[in-house]
Amino acid sequence: MLTLPAPQSARSGVFAALAAALLFGASTPLAKALLGDTSPLLLAGLLYLGSGVGLTLARLVRDRGWRGTALDRRDAPWLAAAIGFGGVLGPVLLMFGLLYTSAASASLLLNLEAVFTAAIAWCVFRENAGARIVLGMGAIVAGAALLSWPTAGGSTRGDALGALAIAGACLCWALDNNLTRKVSGGDALFIAGAKGLVAGSINTGLALVLAASLPAAPALGAALLVGLFGYGVSLALFVLALRRLGAARTGAYFSTAPFIGAALAILVLHESTPPSFWWAGGLMALGVWLHLTERHVHQHTHEPLTHTHSHVHDEHHRHAHPDGWDGREPHSHEHTHEAVTHAHRHYPDIHHRHAH
Repeated sequence: MLTLPAPQSARSGVFAALAAALLFGASTPLAKALLGDTSPLLLAGLLYLGSGVGLTLARLVRDRGWRGTALDRRDAPWLAAAIGFGGVLGPVLLMFGLLYTSAASASLLLNLEAVFTAAIAWCVFRENAGARIVLGMGAIVAGAALLSWPTAGGSTRGDALGALAIAGACLCWALDNNLTRKVSGGDALFIAGAKGLVAGSINTGLALVLAASLPAAPALGAALLVGLFGYGVSLALFVLALRRLGAARTGAYFSTAPFIGAALAILVLHESTPPSFWWAGGLMALGVWLHLTERHVHQHTHEPLTHTHSHVHDEHHRHAHPDGWDGREPHSHEHTHEAVTHAHRHYPDIHHRHAH
């Protein structure tokens, strides 16, 4: 049996998840500020449209033209469903929720995405969950309940409806996360760009049909820019994290995003925070800490596997190449993994989806 340190791919996955959280967390209070000039449906469309156009252009520049995506027809239903839930429904629910909820409270409520993501990953896709992850989810749910409770901090019925809409957005994104996990071996820029183009076009077109007016040029540019970084670049990094960490663990690291958004809402928008906000924030912070300090190590066996995805030659990729390989990494091609048994810290990524 081989005993290995935590793989480099796992560490890069953690970095990608945290960077995605930083960008998405900052986007929530910025979107709240933009709602004064733009309808919720139109703003949801513009955010994803900025994401899709920007990432598609970046991919064309990177590849100097159009190249393959490492996806095939079997991946199309998974990607289409992910776009529908995460790109079309989720942003609209969030924008409507922001109409009735402060940006700080809405940011903390977004922690529910990690809970729903993990629950679906455990129940549907059979990802492993340790005691720390389960306790962390419980703390996050308790904090969310405290934030949305009708009598907490003078909350009104509108606040409760706003919290319910944001919870619905989190459920949509949780479905999106688990569906995207199925295609996470493909090109991250293509996946994120396709989601932005399709979802952004649908919501923007629908808003214009319903007589919404485009905002002034400065607000329009701001919406597209927030979408590019807060939804586009963030999503591309999230896909990379899914590939390396699996859905439940990526969602756990991504749970730092709400605290970033809440901090910006308090510091920049000067929003008031009742005592219930701080109690809820404490519970959610405890839940995220439990996730971030999890260590999953045991002996496991990799069955023979042939697939295609972007990779470097680490402990899980030790294969020969035909003559003519230029030595560039990372690179993407079909490759075969031989059976191996070893032990190291790992996550349920595309190479560690084994039984426990």
